[in-house]
Amino acid sequence: MTSETIIAWTEIPVADLEKAIAFYNAVFDWQMTIDTSGPGPVAILGGSMANGSGHLCRGEPAKGGGPILHITLRDRLEDAVIRCRKAGGTLTSDIIPIPEGRFVYATDLDGNAIGLFERAKAA
Repeated sequence: MTSETIIAWTEIPVADLEKAIAFYNAVFDWQMTIDTSGPGPVAILGGSMANGSGHLCRGEPAKGGGPILHITLRDRLEDAVIRCRKAGGTLTSDIIPIPEGRFVYATDLDGNAIGLFERAKAA
């Protein structure tokens, strides 16, 4: 088995790039801006490609939420839940504990399915 990264890139299609940037910046405490260095305007998730990533792009959101992208939080899950609701997102589950941490399912302004993930603290 190799240790190479399995997911090379993700794209989250959104109807309004500026509104989506505001939503994701609010929920995850990022400072994303529009990047025009490629073939079309995008916003790099988290603002950096340092550890692999993806971007928001203008497009047709998937019907039914599409694949679920779980995004690691820098702070407490409960704080991100509050920010998600304030930014107009919808929670679609209660907090779910797993050995690796805790998460909730949510949707963004376009109905894209996302997970808000808090890593377990090292013992």
